Amino acid sequence: MPEGREIAPANSDLPEIVRKIRARTPARLLVGRAGAAYRTSTLIELQESYAAAKDAVRSELNLAQTFGEAFLRDWNLFEVQTKAHSKDEYLLRPDFGRQFDDASKSLIMSRCPRECDLQVAIGDGLSVAAVAVQVPALLPLLADGAKVRGWKFGRPFFIRHCRVGILNEIGELLRPQVAVLLIGERPGLATAESLSAYMAYQPDKSHTDANRNLVSNIHSRGLSPEDGARRVLTLAAQMLEAGTSGYQLKPALPPNEP
Repeated sequence: MPEGREIAPANSDLPEIVRKIRARTPARLLVGRAGAAYRTSTLIELQESYAAAKDAVRSELNLAQTFGEAFLRDWNLFEVQTKAHSKDEYLLRPDFGRQFDDASKSLIMSRCPRECDLQVAIGDGLSVAAVAVQVPALLPLLADGAKVRGWKFGRPFFIRHCRVGILNEIGELLRPQVAVLLIGERPGLATAESLSAYMAYQPDKSHTDANRNLVSNIHSRGLSPEDGARRVLTLAAQMLEAGTSGYQLKPALPPNEP
C-alpha cells in the first residue's frame, strides 16, 4: 500500500455490530486513516467541532438577540450576575460563579416570589449555544407541566457567568421547594448544544453535589425538550413527595420510558 494513501473501510464491509454502533453514536469510529494520521475529511471535522466547542464556552449571551423581545416579555425574563464579572474571571475562579453579586441579590428578592413549588433559573454555564437552542422549547414545557400539577411556578431569570453551586444561593434567597437550574454543559466534540437541568430540594448553603440530581444531555441527539421536561417534572414530584434530593432520593423514570 503506497505511503499516505487514504484507507476507509466501506460501511458494508464492516461487521454488523460495528455498523449498529456507528449508527447510534456520533463518535468517530473506524473512520479510516492516511498513513498513521486521520484522513483529511476527519481532521477537518474535528477542527470544526473543536472550534464550535471553544465558541460555546467563550461566547457571551445577549438575552434580546438570543431569545427575542417577545420571549423576554412573555416570561418577564430578567438578567442577574454572579461575582464573576468577566468570562476570564468566570473560567479562572469557579467559586465566583457560585455566588450572586449584591445588586443581583436585591433584584431577585424584589422581583421573584418566595416559597414557590418550582423555581427555574437559566445559567449560561459552559455553553451559551446550549442555552440558546434548548431553553426556548424547554421552559414553556416546565411551566405548563407545573400548572397541570397545581404547583406554584416561580418567575424565571437568567444568570450570567453561572456555576451549578448557585442553586444554594437561589435556595437561600427564595426558599423554593424545588429549584431547577437549566445550564449549558461543557461542550465536547460530539455537540456544543447539550443542556442539563440540575435540581435540588430546598437547597441551602450546606448543599454539595451529593444533595443534587441531574437530568443531562438535552440536545438533538440526546433527550428531546419534551423528554427532558418530563424527567425534570417527574423528579421534582418525587422530591416533593420524599422531602429530599440527591443521594437520598431513588429517582424513577417517567411512565412509558424504558
